[in-house]
Amino acid sequence: MKYNQHTLNKLEKILEDANYVVRYERGSFQSGYCILEDKKVVVLNKFLNTEGRINTLIDLIPNVTIEYDLLTMEAQKMYDEVMVRNVEEKNTNV
Repeated sequence: MKYNQHTLNKLEKILEDANYVVRYERGSFQSGYCILEDKKVVVLNKFLNTEGRINTLIDLIPNVTIEYDLLTMEAQKMYDEVMVRNVEEKNTNV
């Protein structure tokens, strides 16, 4: 996975397709993000660089309830890639 604006846009698209609003705000986030589940809002630390934003979204997406069928084909492909990466990371940390 490349760490560029295009990848960041694809990750944001997953959340947007799942009816989440992605916002960049300043604040003291321990993990770089905050999820407001009831309002379907994801707030990311606006001071993160592109790589930090991508890594944060990769960590965040598996923890959010997403209806796979709502995603576009491109978003489904990226979602699958994120989920595979998440499983691989868990297996290497065991």
